[in-house]
Amino acid sequence: MDNDVFPSDSRDSASTVLTVTGLSKSFFGVEVLKDVSLALRAGEVHGLVGENGAGKSTLMKVLAGVHHRDAGTIELSGTVVNFTHPTQAHEAGISTVFQEFNLLPDRTVAENIYLGREPRRGILVNKKAMLDRTAELLGQLGITSIQPSTPVSNLSVAQQQIVEIAKAVSYNARIISMDEPTAALAGPEVELLYGIIQRLKERGVAILYVSHRLKEIFDLCDTITVLKDGEVVGSESASALDDASLVRLMVGRPISAYFPGAEPGTTIGEPLLEVTDGGNEQLDSINLTLRTGEIVGIAGLQGSGRTELVEAVFGAAPFTRGTMRLAGQPYTAKSTRAAIQHRIALITEDRKTQGLSLNQSILDNALSVIRSVFPGRTSQARQDAPGVFSSLEVIARDLDQEVQYLSGGNQQKVVLAKWLAIAPQLVLLDEPTRGIDVGAKVAVYNLMRALAADGKAILMVSSELPEVLGMSDRVLVMRDGLIAGELSPQSTEEEVLQLATGARTEEAPS
Repeated sequence: MDNDVFPSDSRDSASTVLTVTGLSKSFFGVEVLKDVSLALRAGEVHGLVGENGAGKSTLMKVLAGVHHRDAGTIELSGTVVNFTHPTQAHEAGISTVFQEFNLLPDRTVAENIYLGREPRRGILVNKKAMLDRTAELLGQLGITSIQPSTPVSNLSVAQQQIVEIAKAVSYNARIISMDEPTAALAGPEVELLYGIIQRLKERGVAILYVSHRLKEIFDLCDTITVLKDGEVVGSESASALDDASLVRLMVGRPISAYFPGAEPGTTIGEPLLEVTDGGNEQLDSINLTLRTGEIVGIAGLQGSGRTELVEAVFGAAPFTRGTMRLAGQPYTAKSTRAAIQHRIALITEDRKTQGLSLNQSILDNALSVIRSVFPGRTSQARQDAPGVFSSLEVIARDLDQEVQYLSGGNQQKVVLAKWLAIAPQLVLLDEPTRGIDVGAKVAVYNLMRALAADGKAILMVSSELPEVLGMSDRVLVMRDGLIAGELSPQSTEEEVLQLATGARTEEAPS
């Protein structure tokens, strides 16, 4: 490789490499950023937090040259810059890892990382040199699970995210912006990302880090800036803040309201779903009972069988052995359509590819399931839609607005509205708050509590242990396709991880 993938570490780690002053940006007359100022120092991880729509992604896109600012200045090491194209930002030493992947699936890891700047021998691409450079880059980042010659289409979502980060690092950037980099990552990949960030810090790289996961913000960040409605409402050393003060800055309410308790009158009733000795290629000996009015959380590491469990109940990947009963009657999940006919809803992990038609309107998305399975109820669902969206506090121009133009939190609310239209009796939630802001998370939690109070049963998969413990009446922990044990919501995160990793064994619940 001609140059080390990391910039030289001879730079003064306390020096300011980026200064933003009075930055403003409007779209169609709506001011999205208002007089934003911040400073980023070499070797610093600077957290940028706020609810969806606060302006975080817009600020990152202005810094990356995707959008042009309307007012204000951007200085790199004291020199005013004016980017009109992302290429200019790359050349100046700013790389960005956006939440939406920008990879070509039919090309290899190496071809994606060096796309448009491939090493050449004469007029031909020097493939060996490109593979060697990629291998060296991945090695320096501590990445051993990804091979340079592997087509991106063969990688998991988590591995693709790591490739995006490696691609950003490959530009020898002085500044790297990361937008929700762990949204698709599980525990081991998150630890890998932590290691990459530490290596970058040691080399003097400045990192602008956007995340809705407060634990990551406090684990990684030296400074935290909070945006609300396009304005900076606080910028402090991370050591001067805690969860409570940060949440209050972000959403204007205390953290005590973060995980709402059961609504008055909520009663855990008779068994609604009963699975006995359920199994398929991914699952074995699944025994669980879910009662009306109950929220049961499913915890476990990635690959433990969490998603496979809800998919089996929903008929997406059915059980091939064992039995199920629904409301006391035999139930066979032969297909997803059959599950919907039994008023079972599944809110999938990936809302963009599995939950929504992004180029269709909010209303069309909300009516998509009921039109397909219960067409006779479509007219009533259409009449009810404005009230449903109002109760969910969806922020949109109107119901004809295309879903692709909504924030992540509002998109998730549209997914929920789509399934509420069938009046479900059993709600399966797979990572229901992934990639949405604190305010939108609270809205989802309040909806879960309201559904439970109305006698619905909820089975929730989540990688966020505080969420599992904060929202569940019982917690089932999975490992290797089995239910490894059951815990109360008063259990500690350590106890959950002990079961998830096999450090502690308990009898599976009957």
